[in-house]
Amino acid sequence: MTITTADLEAKARDITEAVNETKDAVKNTAVLAGVAVLALAGITYLMGRRKSRSGRAVVEVYRI
Repeated sequence: MTITTADLEAKARDITEAVNETKDAVKNTAVLAGVAVLALAGITYLMGRRKSRSGRAVVEVYRI
């Protein structure tokens, strides 16, 4: 059994396609995770603002 140049090129092409598919899948997952983190941070920020508006402490200072 001999290995030809065409065999090597075909295998290299298969490996390149597999790497590109994996890269695209990871990129999509990373973008989705980033969007989820930003959304969670935004919701947390807005909820904190809402809570601070309704529960403000009243501080009275008396001069003696």
